[in-house]
Amino acid sequence: MSAQPRIQRHAFVVGVRPERREEYLELHSNVWPQVEQTLRDANVTNYSIFIVGDTLFAYYEYVGDDHAADMARIAEDPVTREWWTHTDPCQVRIVEERDPGALWQPLDEVWHLS
Repeated sequence: MSAQPRIQRHAFVVGVRPERREEYLELHSNVWPQVEQTLRDANVTNYSIFIVGDTLFAYYEYVGDDHAADMARIAEDPVTREWWTHTDPCQVRIVEERDPGALWQPLDEVWHLS
């Protein structure tokens, strides 16, 4: 009997530029299938993006063994990189830069009910 994978929870925050809010929402009403498959192949599950005002909050669960390597695989995928050329201009960093160069900045988990 194999052990259940340890689930890692990740959350991030970014701002959406008010003048590009509708564009961002439209893009995410029909995410490209290859972008979604790349995330699945990189052990990302239960990925959600929420919005309140001009703030975006993302949450996903990671079920793999090497988060950094899987995130690098996502970043190397040409379709995902093309997707980001559409989504990144809609976003603006709104909190202290903890992950250098990243728009989406990580959040610390304060509490979790399992």
